[in-house]
Amino acid sequence: MIKTQQITKIVTTSEGQLQILQPISFEVKAGESVAIVGASGSGKSTLLSLLAGLDEVSEGEIYLDGAALHSLDEEARARLRGEKVGFIFQSFMLVQSLTALENVMLPAEIAGRTDAKKRAEAILDDVGLGHRAHHYPNQLSGGEQQRVAIARAFIGEPRILFADEPTGNLDEANSEKIEQLLFNLNHELGTTLILVTHDPELAKKCDRQLMMHGGQLEEESSDEKHNLAREAG
Repeated sequence: MIKTQQITKIVTTSEGQLQILQPISFEVKAGESVAIVGASGSGKSTLLSLLAGLDEVSEGEIYLDGAALHSLDEEARARLRGEKVGFIFQSFMLVQSLTALENVMLPAEIAGRTDAKKRAEAILDDVGLGHRAHHYPNQLSGGEQQRVAIARAFIGEPRILFADEPTGNLDEANSEKIEQLLFNLNHELGTTLILVTHDPELAKKCDRQLMMHGGQLEEESSDEKHNLAREAG
């Protein structure tokens, strides 16, 4: 689903060029759940933005479901994101002037789906918010807003879902609900899940963990289930 070859990210600052990511290469199989973990400033969110096509690599190659992401212009990357990618932000990023239902419908309407409303109503029910469909974001709790964001991300049935600290602004009870929802949808739809997190317990629930340190992929660890599955395969 994802293949990177020696990707780097360099930005220009007032003090000169700063290399945020050192050359990184790895692969992610379809249907896997992968956590990118590491301290603040290690390059986790930068790597996620590159993989999702929200930013461009300075050097190297990224293939997303067979598409050469690194060679596409912004318009083509946006089209690819619309077709294959879902994204969940820590800060929810809901449109405040739209209801929960309208927020979830939005990507489907942009994609020209004629069943946008019906699909949005169904997925809001799936995340337990059917009864809150006509409430605005400021009428919802943080946990409810994040569930709306997840519903919005999944309405297009993306091949791959990126999540940047999806439980970072939530209390423990809501964090557990969001985690369960993400992995349920990952398993039920076969969606590849890539998430950035500071939470070691959330990371352990993923099939694999990519450890970032100083812009480098320092090590890669797998949980026991993944190791057993790999050995069996």
